[in-house]
Amino acid sequence: MHVKLTIAYDGTGLVGWQRQSTGASIQALLEDALAPLDDEPVVVHGAGRTDAGVHAWGQVASITLHRTMTMNAVVRAVNVRLPLSVRVLSAEEVGPDFHARFSASSKSYRYRIWNGPVLDPFERDFVWHIAGPSLDVRAMADAATHLIGRHDFAAFQSAGGDVETSVRTIHASMVTAAQAPLGGPLITYDVTGDGFLRHMVRAMVGSLVEVGRGYRSAEWLADVLRSKDRHRAGRTAPAAGLFLMSVGYQRPDL
Repeated sequence: MHVKLTIAYDGTGLVGWQRQSTGASIQALLEDALAPLDDEPVVVHGAGRTDAGVHAWGQVASITLHRTMTMNAVVRAVNVRLPLSVRVLSAEEVGPDFHARFSASSKSYRYRIWNGPVLDPFERDFVWHIAGPSLDVRAMADAATHLIGRHDFAAFQSAGGDVETSVRTIHASMVTAAQAPLGGPLITYDVTGDGFLRHMVRAMVGSLVEVGRGYRSAEWLADVLRSKDRHRAGRTAPAAGLFLMSVGYQRPDL
C-alpha cells in the first residue's frame, strides 16, 4: 500500500532531511523506524530536503508498504521507534501515483526572527536572534511584496544546487510582527511558492533584514531580483529560524 506521512521535527543537531554517511538525518531515522514494519527496506521520499538545523511543522513523505496495516497503527509503530524530536503526525493511504516531492504543487515556509536585546532561552534553537536596534517591519513588509510573482530567483540561490532552472513562482510573501508565546519581539516571514532553490528562503530573509536595518530601501530588493546576482543580495540567514510549514497538493486524493 502507498502511504502519505505528515511529519514534524526539531532539526536541531540533525544533518538535515537527506540520509548522509555520518550524522543523524530525518530520512534515516524514519527509514530505520519503518524497517520492522515490512519484509524489505522502506524507502522514504520527502517533499523537501531541509538543511541541517531547519525544522518542520508539516513535512510530507511518501512510502510503500507491502504489509497491510491501519493508518493509526503505522503512526503508532513509527513514533515509538523515533526520537521525541521527530513525530509522524498522520498517515493517509494514497494512490500509486502519489510522490511526496513530484506531486507537490506548493510549499510554505516560515522564518522567525527574535528582535530584542535578550533572547528567550526556550527560543534559542528556533529563531535568528538580532539584538537590535529594532528592525523596520513595515519596510520589510513592503520589500517582501517585490518577491511575489514568477521570477528568476538566481540572486537568492546558493551554489551547489542541481536544478535545471532558477525560475520560480511565489504566491505569497509577507512580514509581520507578533508576540512570542512567552512575550517578546518576534518577527515572522511567511512565504509560499511552487518551489524553492537551495537556501532561497534564507537568502531572501537575509536581504529583508538589510532593509529592516535601514541599510537598503524596499525597492532595492526588486533590483537584486532583476540582477540575478547572488553577490548583490544579503547574507544567508541562519538555519535555526526556518520551518517548513506545509506542502500543498492540487489533486484532492493526494
